[in-house]
Amino acid sequence: MAANVQRSSSSLQARRPDDIRNILLAGQSGAGKTTLAERLLFATGTIQRMGSVEDGTTQSDFLDEEKAHRHSLRPTTLHFESEGHLVNLIDGPGLSDFAGHTIGCLPAVETACIVVDAVRGIEPMTRRMMKVARDRDLPRFIIINKIDDPAADLWNLTETIREEFGPECLPINLPLADRSGVADVFEHADGPATMFSSEPEAHARIVEQIVEVQEDLMTNYLETGDDSALDPARVHAAFEQALREAHLVPIAYCSAKTGAGIPELLHIFASLLPSPNEGNPRPFFKTLETPEGAVEKPVTPDADPDKPLLAHIFKVAADPFLGKLGVFRVHQGTVRAKSDLFIGDGKKPVRVAHLFKRQGKDHAEVDALGPGDIGAIAKLDEIAFDAVLHADHDYDGVHLKPLPMPKPVFGMAVELKDRGEEAKFATAVHKLMSEDPCLRVERIAATRETVMMGLGELHLRVAAEKLEKEYHLHLETRPPKVAYKETIQATAEGHHRHKKQTGGAGQFGEVYMRLSPLPADSEGPLEFINATVGGTIPKQFMPAIEKGVRQAMEEGVVAGYPVVGVRVEVTDGKHHPVDSKEVAFVTAGKRAFQDAFRKASPALLEPYVRVEVTCPSGCMGDVTGDLSTKRGRVSDTRMLAGDMVTIVAEVPQGEIAQFATRLKSMTQGAGSYTMEYSHDEPCPPHVQQEVIAQYESQRKGEPVEA
Repeated sequence: MAANVQRSSSSLQARRPDDIRNILLAGQSGAGKTTLAERLLFATGTIQRMGSVEDGTTQSDFLDEEKAHRHSLRPTTLHFESEGHLVNLIDGPGLSDFAGHTIGCLPAVETACIVVDAVRGIEPMTRRMMKVARDRDLPRFIIINKIDDPAADLWNLTETIREEFGPECLPINLPLADRSGVADVFEHADGPATMFSSEPEAHARIVEQIVEVQEDLMTNYLETGDDSALDPARVHAAFEQALREAHLVPIAYCSAKTGAGIPELLHIFASLLPSPNEGNPRPFFKTLETPEGAVEKPVTPDADPDKPLLAHIFKVAADPFLGKLGVFRVHQGTVRAKSDLFIGDGKKPVRVAHLFKRQGKDHAEVDALGPGDIGAIAKLDEIAFDAVLHADHDYDGVHLKPLPMPKPVFGMAVELKDRGEEAKFATAVHKLMSEDPCLRVERIAATRETVMMGLGELHLRVAAEKLEKEYHLHLETRPPKVAYKETIQATAEGHHRHKKQTGGAGQFGEVYMRLSPLPADSEGPLEFINATVGGTIPKQFMPAIEKGVRQAMEEGVVAGYPVVGVRVEVTDGKHHPVDSKEVAFVTAGKRAFQDAFRKASPALLEPYVRVEVTCPSGCMGDVTGDLSTKRGRVSDTRMLAGDMVTIVAEVPQGEIAQFATRLKSMTQGAGSYTMEYSHDEPCPPHVQQEVIAQYESQRKGEPVEA
């Protein structure tokens, strides 16, 4: 894979915000987003020949791992011209394992286009992206793809979408009866025969939905009963307002395979979707320190090219020729090549040597990018995901409202075959984590394992493959031990006297403490209270006692896992005017905590994940049965279009490790699922006994009985 770096053409010079459209293609894997992007590029003459996902020749899926897995694994930025407008298109991954990458692109666009498979209908990523876009106040647009498939029941799917996402979801065009194209129902009230509904009826429904956002416009429409008498500019403004206020979610139909509906889709992109001047401003804030504490002040970017620069990095990538690459959206001002700017709260400016416009793997070098545009900078070590680029210290502390990133809950223990490569491994995983907001690699002290955490089995497998192929690191992988937590269920008291005489000055410290469970809604794992009276322990030794307590909590007491949910009250103790030292009270505090903890009905907590499975309804019994055998609890089931069903369950994380493989077998590959951390619950007694027995045996060096 060789990247192509070119100088810009005149069409890539800085554009006015009104002439730009920024669009994210999101939705479930297999809905046809990458093929749709390819078709749009081909239809606009941007490429001369359409590639295919199967052949690994698309503009979007150019990475070796994407070609091997035949799935988009990273967002790809593309662009084309349509009706005199520059359309920046982001093709987002549709697998739940890579949802974080797609969510990370939301601040870069004015419209989230949710692509739906006409046959499979609404799927987990459809729901997730519709919800996240709505919560981020981002206009949504639904594209029903693959209308050429005879198995697609388009009327039923449209009604299902309206039932699930609301009556504001309305067709902006309708598929023709023979599926060869679509008929516009917004700008035209008459046309050819459509598959369902009628053009006048659909036209009236969408116009009535739009005029509702402006009272005087609605009054004029009701008085005349004819929208053709309305000012087109005002109708367009009402359309934009309805999108911004989520009062309208248009539905368009197309076939990326045959090209049906593509000209109409391009027209909608250029003429109806919001420009950077028309979209909802992205939620930036500036942290201000006040006497009352830190305050978050809203900052509203202005799409003015002459104002100070404000841009946001929504993707970090490693390019074999350009090095570390930061892909960003300009929200205010203009970024220019050979200029200086600040990254985040950095005090020293960095020089932008080169500025790029990306088209898949290719890069066109440009001189400037104005407000609303999307570009990339390279070879800057300070680049980081979610960082803000600015040219003025007045924008120090400005940051985007935190994105609702899925939490990494799927773990894989990794171990180097060659221990001498630890420094190389640390550098490699740091680079991977800088590119992937949902990837974590950490050393778990309790289990003595290095664990790679991600969103699913494929997510981690791709990361491990990258470490081997690009960084030449040879790894051994295995399922990680479950990250249990220890806690208590009762109140108990503990005591320890630490006395050590070594010939010179000795060590002395004695501590009495009471442990009790914290309420479930408490913040933090520990509440430490000095309840002594009469100066039995001088105050300067309290931090040492707390340090000993925290050491004991970090190491674990009964099973070697971190302790949470404990209130510690130091009630009494003794000190010696000469021999009492901090180290003595660290030890006394640690041992007293361990003594009390063992008496306070210790319990193990295990992590639970919320799993949402979509599968054919005929497989529902097998899936729910499998979840039940893994101590899962099914909380909801919903019938979907296309004879599909969604199953929602809570399952212990330790039991879900091989679920992806089992689901594929049970559903012949037709099932999919999303997973996120839910909460912790006490382990069943038999599981707790097994874990504690294993820990005790390991401490004594004894074999563990199967």
